[in-house]
Amino acid sequence: MPTIIIHTAINASIETVFDLARDIDLHKKSCEHTKEEAIRGKTSGLIELNETVTWRAKHFGIWQTLTSKITAFEKPKFFVDEMVKGAFKSFTHEHHFSQIQETTFMKDVFHYQAPWGILGKAATFIFLHKYMTNFLKHRNRTIKNYAEQLYKKK
Repeated sequence: MPTIIIHTAINASIETVFDLARDIDLHKKSCEHTKEEAIRGKTSGLIELNETVTWRAKHFGIWQTLTSKITAFEKPKFFVDEMVKGAFKSFTHEHHFSQIQETTFMKDVFHYQAPWGILGKAATFIFLHKYMTNFLKHRNRTIKNYAEQLYKKK
């Protein structure tokens, strides 16, 4: 199963970063390029343990719907969202947070499996891994920018 790991250092408190990482409204802003909208379940605010959100977005020119659920949650250190229904065969996205002095370290571990057997494996190799890596990095830059702006205001 392919895995993407991304480390992001953010000059803000762990509580701020943790909350921004699970903020539905900020996620929508970070995904404006895919026209991502929360259409069912938790559609605004901070998602919590056992809550679901269904997203509708345009990826690769195709409208797609994906439902994920928060399956593990330890504020402010860790949460996991897992796909319940969607375009992937499966995915689990672990969000880890730690803080040293005034810097929070956010670590994303994204395990996924494309559908369609050998064709999915080829798609992963050719373009999907890079696409998902860039998607997650873009999301993390948005979280970092918002968190550091909030930190400067204090």
